Amino acid sequence: MSIKIGLIGKTNTGKTTFFNSATLSSEEISSYPFTTKKPVSGVAHAITLCVHPEFKIQDNPNNSKCLDGWRYIPIELIDLPGLIKDAWKGKGLGNQFLSIAAQSDALLHVVDASGGIDSTGKITEVGTGDPISDFADIEEELIMWYHKILEGNREKVSKLIKSGSHIFDAITDLYRGIGVNKAHVKKTILATGLEDKNFDDFDMVDSKKFATYLRKISKPTLIVANKVDVEGADRNFDRLRERYNDSIIIPVSGDSEFVLRRAEQKGLIKYSPGSEQFEILKADELNEKQTNALDFIKKGIMGEYMRTGVQFAINVAVFKLLKMNSIYPVADEKNLSDKKGRILPDLILLKDGATINDLAKEIHTDLTKGLLYAKDLRYGLRLPTDYQLRDRDVVSLVSAAKK
Repeated sequence: MSIKIGLIGKTNTGKTTFFNSATLSSEEISSYPFTTKKPVSGVAHAITLCVHPEFKIQDNPNNSKCLDGWRYIPIELIDLPGLIKDAWKGKGLGNQFLSIAAQSDALLHVVDASGGIDSTGKITEVGTGDPISDFADIEEELIMWYHKILEGNREKVSKLIKSGSHIFDAITDLYRGIGVNKAHVKKTILATGLEDKNFDDFDMVDSKKFATYLRKISKPTLIVANKVDVEGADRNFDRLRERYNDSIIIPVSGDSEFVLRRAEQKGLIKYSPGSEQFEILKADELNEKQTNALDFIKKGIMGEYMRTGVQFAINVAVFKLLKMNSIYPVADEKNLSDKKGRILPDLILLKDGATINDLAKEIHTDLTKGLLYAKDLRYGLRLPTDYQLRDRDVVSLVSAAKK
């Protein structure tokens, strides 16, 4: 499945630098609000270990690429305009922002860990801003947007329930356009203790509680504590971890990653995104400023936090938040190739719990028609169509037509 990850946060938190370093794009970066006036989309990658060394073969990937034993799986990264207070009422670029955020499978909420922006997102003296309240402000906007959808459609839901629809179906109907499914709604109603309450009796506290929980589970989010390379940011990073201890928080230096990727592109260093080290290849071509920057990244970022965090945040979003597994389907079980002879050509990301049947659907809807079973090519096992796939499974599908 094609995965979309949205970057959200106030203006000037470094979303665009994060986006540029992850996609090697060069969108405009400046310090006046709404530099990103419309959503910008680019290709980033989730990175996972490839299976080809295990099978002692050389792969030639088709839908992803393999470098030094790592598979780079393309995902869509969307840089969204910065949010302002009352965006849910349509202020600023609120409606446009929220409709795009709705299409994302997961969100990376970027905050300025250096405390270098004020509550409106304007640049201020480092240390005077508060990333904790910045996060809370944006979070409240998203919750209020979910809340508004429910409150603005109470009559519609009520009518549907009275005409025989189950409350789960009636409410799912409202949110379907923003990627909410029936399982999300059911889980929310049970978790908030509203299952025994008549919908018409939901008060504002109930519907806010409902909106808060639904937002949380339908758009999994991690916090990107950006600008962690700025002095004093480490204290804010610790505060964020303490305050939001139920969220994944990743220390990030978007600037450092951007420097490394640009230097790597120019052949000055050897660096793989997400790596904990880099190697200088052409020291004599580096000017003093570049040498100092690389030296700082080596000691101040990698020495302190192991990595710049940009690639790590994307990997965590895909594999932990969205619980994706990497599956390698092949047509020729002996050579692990497709019909064109390409070895381990495709890597397909499927949600944890997906079955052989789901894999067939993902490859081609017609494949499910005569599907008999699949073969696990690591262990030579026959797998039933309802077998739940695991990460790094290499399988070939066997159908009546194929036989």
